[in-house]
Amino acid sequence: MLNFNPRDIEKIDDDALRIVWEDGHRSEYSFRYLRQNCPCAACRDEWSGQSLLDAEGVARDLKASRAEMVGNYALCFAFSDGHATGIFSFEVLRKLCPCAECGPHPGSRFN
Repeated sequence: MLNFNPRDIEKIDDDALRIVWEDGHRSEYSFRYLRQNCPCAACRDEWSGQSLLDAEGVARDLKASRAEMVGNYALCFAFSDGHATGIFSFEVLRKLCPCAECGPHPGSRFN
């Protein structure tokens, strides 16, 4: 069972974010990857979960100008392309972990 509670969240450079989860797992996400997987209704069909965003059209040099906690369960980013409506729950972030150990998670709408 995956642990969805972060122990530490830090910006590791202008292009990426690192989360260390309570179980010790480390996830590193480029801001471009997060933008490409934004869960908001403008980027993802609410019924099917299918992406509505042209992922390859996201700028390769995309940055996040800010990141804010949403309650105790999520992060919201303001991206350099002006997009700022996605709320990334910690569960979604853990399921989006791009590391080789995690790979795609069965049942995730983000496969």
